[in-house]
Amino acid sequence: MTLAALASRRGVVVSTLGITQTLAWGSTYYLTAVFADPISDALHLPRTWFFGIFSAALLLSGLLGPLAGRTIDRYGGRDVLASTNLVFAAGLTLLAFATNAIWLAAAWAVLGLGMGFGLYEAAFATVAGLYGRDARNAITGITLFAGFASTVGWPASSLFIDAFGWRGACLVWAVLHLVIGLPMNRFLVPGPRPHHHAEEAPRHAAPLGVPWTMIVLAGVFGATWFVSTAMASHLPRLLEAMGTAPALAIGAASLVGPAQVGARLIEFTLLRRLSPMISARLATGLHPIGAALLAIFGPVAAVPFVLLHGGGNGMLTIARGTLPLTLFGPAGYGLRTGLLAAPARILQGGAPLLFGVVLDRGGPLAALLLSGGLTGASFLALFAVSASVSHATARARET
Repeated sequence: MTLAALASRRGVVVSTLGITQTLAWGSTYYLTAVFADPISDALHLPRTWFFGIFSAALLLSGLLGPLAGRTIDRYGGRDVLASTNLVFAAGLTLLAFATNAIWLAAAWAVLGLGMGFGLYEAAFATVAGLYGRDARNAITGITLFAGFASTVGWPASSLFIDAFGWRGACLVWAVLHLVIGLPMNRFLVPGPRPHHHAEEAPRHAAPLGVPWTMIVLAGVFGATWFVSTAMASHLPRLLEAMGTAPALAIGAASLVGPAQVGARLIEFTLLRRLSPMISARLATGLHPIGAALLAIFGPVAAVPFVLLHGGGNGMLTIARGTLPLTLFGPAGYGLRTGLLAAPARILQGGAPLLFGVVLDRGGPLAALLLSGGLTGASFLALFAVSASVSHATARARET
């Protein structure tokens, strides 16, 4: 079978993007948890400097999201994703040779450029361009693979550091982008081709470009991503602050990954025929329930809280890709998802700091009130989006 024939098979495309997304996330976003200490020590920098530079890279990636989406809409995702493997390799190489804060910032600026063009939104836009409204299962399949990015990335980074030091570990990640990510994205993802569905919108979708709906969706994605990032940074400490024993807190927090993947499997099997709006509402409603249980029952609710939070977070990752596709159709999907993701990426950079301040000064109940309030408001906002879309669709039919 030729590479072209292989690339035309949807399962191969989904597996390819799932693997390359796992590599992209594991060698960038999840790099900091393992590399922060050795890099900061070697460069004689405070940890706050390292994470501040990383936050700036997230900000840059968010600002670049709309441009990345527009580029994929116009030229297809294959070459864009393959190019990001070169960018990631260059950034990781710069990081390996960084000797001070300036070079560290330069390395993360290059990695931020790669993240802006090469993470989930780019992969989602790629399959939306290839499969149109039928891309929902492909989006879910990609997240099933990449849901293990931290599970694979953290141990791999630790192993590389133990074997080669942090500088050598950066170079190993760079080489993996060149020998795995680049050829897979370039040769196993189909190139752009015209599709009649590219200009179609689902019959029940709102007309393209409903500003209010876009604003509300951006707020929903921003709020939920803020909570996701905050929990990724502070979950064990939050559970300990609620009275959970340290060992149990760490053990419970480790269930986030399996809960995310389990929820995505449910989305892929049981919920695949339902509207993505229903999945999105379910996802936003799980964290507030868990927060209420933890606030009321304390440590005995630690595991249920983590499972509910992880399950909701796993389904929300899919909703960020499928909900815009359902509401607006595949035309202009890349640009639209880039615009929707930009506020989330920006808020993501400040989430660990802000949530940490609330947890330290207001206590765990205040922190739960913040996270539960944001996700609860997102749950209600999705009903407003449905009402707005229905109203806009009815008006469009009348005219």
